Amino acid sequence: MAFSEYKILHIAEGGLGTIFLGASGLPLKKLESVLNKEAADGWQLVFQLVEQKRFMLFWKREAVIITLGR
Repeated sequence: MAFSEYKILHIAEGGLGTIFLGASGLPLKKLESVLNKEAADGWQLVFQLVEQKRFMLFWKREAVIITLGR
C-alpha cells in the first residue's frame, strides 16, 4: 500500500527516571494516547523502531521512533 504522506514520531523514556532509577521504561500511556489520537486523524502505523542510546555519559535511554502514513 502506497501512502501519500508520512509522519515520524519520537517518544523517549523519561530523563529523571533514567538518572534516579537507572531505567524507567517507555511511557506506555503516552505512547497509547498519541497513537490513538493519530489513528483518529487517519494515520496508520507503517514501521516502528526501539532505539537505545547513551544518556549523560553513564546511563542508557530508550526511545521509540514511529513512522505513520496515510
